[in-house]
Amino acid sequence: MHISILTFDGFNELDSLIALGILNRIKQPDWRVTLASPTAEVTSMNGVTLQRHISLSEACQADAVLIGSGIKTREIVADHRIIEQLQLDPSRQLIGAQCSGSLILEKLGLLQNIPACTDLTTTPWLQDSGIEVLNQAFFAKDNVASSGGCLASSYLAAWVIARLVSIEAAQEAIHYVAPVGEKERYVQQTLKNILPFLSNANQYGSVRQNPVQGT
Repeated sequence: MHISILTFDGFNELDSLIALGILNRIKQPDWRVTLASPTAEVTSMNGVTLQRHISLSEACQADAVLIGSGIKTREIVADHRIIEQLQLDPSRQLIGAQCSGSLILEKLGLLQNIPACTDLTTTPWLQDSGIEVLNQAFFAKDNVASSGGCLASSYLAAWVIARLVSIEAAQEAIHYVAPVGEKERYVQQTLKNILPFLSNANQYGSVRQNPVQGT
């Protein structure tokens, strides 16, 4: 399984790197987690420069794609050269967005008749586009998910693991990263947020049954 996190210039480190760390708790031979960017290097909102693993076009072939947020997301949405590269398809892959990444979901037409979660800053921009914004940390419908608030990236990562591997694997990943003395509470809070959106999946999902060919 290949999971790619789209990471753009001005990215929020918490959104991209928390998900990266949690997803890499899965130790399976075919499990691969990458950072994808439109350029070879991107610099975060706080001056941290990362080298990408793969291009955006390569990321579009992944089994799951997470869209990170940042201070330049509205610029990204307005850049047709970037948007045209994002050939995402929820019929064959999981797609999730963190905070302002939901603006990209909307631009790609992936929020039609679907409410979204996002951060407080992005909320009015999504609403201006006619999207219902929920006052909660996580929401998913079928293979499209969104989360709001930097630390809610853990819910997005746990949802991906539950869908592609198992709920038990998601629990173990969250348990590992949770603070000592609070691990059970963190695990239960994560399950409370993601379990309502797993009930229609096999253990848990059509994507696991029908992974993208060639990955």
